[in-house]
This record gives sequence, C-alpha cells and structure tokens, in this order.
Amino acid sequence: MSSQPDSSADESLAPPELSADQVLTLDDERFTTDDVAIVTGAASGIGRATAFALAVNGLTVVGLDVDEAGLDGTAETVADAGADGRFVATQVDLTDDDATAAAVEAAAEEGSVRYLANIAGMQHIASIPDFPMEKYDLLMDVMLRAPFLLSKHVMPHIRETDDGVGAIGNMGSVHGHYATRDKPTYITAKHGLTGLTRSIAAEGEGSLRGFSVSVGYVLTPLMADQIADTAEERGITEDEVVEDVMLGQARSKELMMPVEVANLFVFGFSSHACHLNGGDLLFDGGYTHTYE
Repeated sequence: MSSQPDSSADESLAPPELSADQVLTLDDERFTTDDVAIVTGAASGIGRATAFALAVNGLTVVGLDVDEAGLDGTAETVADAGADGRFVATQVDLTDDDATAAAVEAAAEEGSVRYLANIAGMQHIASIPDFPMEKYDLLMDVMLRAPFLLSKHVMPHIRETDDGVGAIGNMGSVHGHYATRDKPTYITAKHGLTGLTRSIAAEGEGSLRGFSVSVGYVLTPLMADQIADTAEERGITEDEVVEDVMLGQARSKELMMPVEVANLFVFGFSSHACHLNGGDLLFDGGYTHTYE
C-alpha cells in the first residue's frame, strides 16, 4: 500500500522522467530475469524508480502496490526503456496479511526470490496530542508491520535458492536517526525499521543480508503533499517549508531525485555490497552529522 498523490499538490514539484541512463548498472551474476526482486510502493516515487532501476539491471521485478493505475504506469515506463529485466505488477493491500502472503508466493512463481525492497510509505502531519490513532495504526501497518510480514515470508525463499544469497533492503530516513516535530508516527516507524534491519542481519547467517537506505527529502508525490500539510500545520508558506524546514539544516541544497535513491538499492542488493549487513546507507546531504 502506498499513499496517493494529492491533486492539489504543486505540479511543478515533480522529478524528471525516468530513463535508463540515470540508473546505476552493475555486473552481477544474480541480476538476471531468473532472479526476482519484490518492491513495495512500486506505483510511484521511490518505489517506481527502484522497480525501474532493478529491471534495467536485468532482474524480474514484482511490484506491489494498492494503486493499480500507478503500477500500470510503472510497467509502461519499464517497457519504454527497453529494460533487460521485466516488471510484473501485483495489486495488493499490504494491510491484508493473507493477500500479502499470497503476493510473495505469486512472486516465487516468477523465479528465485532473492531481494525485497520495503519502500511503501505514508505520512500524516500532526503533533502527538492531535494525532488520530486510526492514522497511527495505518502508518505503522504500512511502514513497519508490512515490512516485517514480507520479510517473514521472503526469508525462506531466499534460503531456498541454490546458494542462499539475497538481501532485504528497508527504506529508512533521516527521521530514523533523529526526530522533528509533527511527524511522530513516521519517526517511530523509521526507528523501528532499524531494529528490523538488524534482526534480519542477525538471522541471515551472512549470505542473507539486511540493510537500510536513509535519505533526506526526496522529490516524490508524498513529499509534495507533505509540503502543503507542513505549511498549514506551522502557519508558514510552502517556500519556507522547502527552504527553512526541509533544506535548512542540510549542506546539500538540492532535493534528491527518486532514481538517486533507487541506485542505492541497486548497490545494496549487489555483490559489491556483500559486507553491508545490518547497516544503513546514509545519504542525507549533511543533515544528521553537521549543525550550525
């Protein structure tokens, strides 16, 4: 399940169209159409870019999302690029345990499941006293419970491959390293993913790795909606949200593009990252380790 773009969001806040020349391509004996990568949130944003990048690298990618039209768009993007791999769209609500388990089994019919990218995300802007608990439950279900459940079902498939090699990558955030106001559930979920990542590494016996990717603000439909919500919550303009709230502490004064995040997942899944296990790829533009 992924959040739906708000039609009221500023249409100028959109990343460039995906193209194969933006993708990090790596030689890897396990990047073939016989090898399967499951990607959640594949209908848009970072999920779409990651599905695209892995398909360009030759993998069979099974994209999970509740948004059927968005999945069709991802499939079209992969096809238009003439990717060496292929994309299989699977509409699923990640809050439905049985449907999620069935989606993993269906993915296993496409080849050897080796990789899982837990990317689907949501956001709700409110302080802790004002936070609706139904929103808390939904965000935690999508961003923490679903990654746990998917890992539970994917790990046995990785172990059943001919060499037991594979990886689970979790979409972290700078908000998994520190907290800001008005995003308490998102922050709680991202901190929880750190524990899941390390638990996967602890149980993976070296060949089945767990890692996370943590970035700052990425130009996605989710972020575009967040700008408007944050402006309303804090009583400031949308320009002030971008310049002062989002990029104010960063040393890099540009928003990341989804494909830049996707390339981190490509590297993390590859044999070049065989020593990345339980760790976090922190590409945050200087948010967490510098200050004024």
